[in-house]
Amino acid sequence: EVQLVESGGGLVQAGGSLRLSCAVSGFTFDDHAIGWFRQAPGKEREGVSCISSSDDNTYYADSVKGRFTISSDSAKNTVDLQMNSLKPEDTAVYYCTSECGRYGSSWYFTFRSWGQGTQVTVSS
Repeated sequence: EVQLVESGGGLVQAGGSLRLSCAVSGFTFDDHAIGWFRQAPGKEREGVSCISSSDDNTYYADSVKGRFTISSDSAKNTVDLQMNSLKPEDTAVYYCTSECGRYGSSWYFTFRSWGQGTQVTVSS
């Protein structure tokens, strides 16, 4: 059974930083891509970042590029998302997902998660 447990969300002022962590279990970590997507009220879900555990290739949405960094630790089975220079528009529930990856030169997200999500609120 796949289990994803997110942590690290909270309330921060604009310009601040947060680090999200996802503890992964139930599948072979090294064979998967792991990532994050977010859901803000009244907005469509957005794939934020994804990392391929086999080769460490990464994807970032244009909206977070240069501010967010994804990393994985196969020994600990965790995937972290370091979020710097946060903006109010980053406010959302962030979900860890095992269903993102690369197909050819494109990246995809299925927007399904077995995690409960973690709230990130950025005040202006």
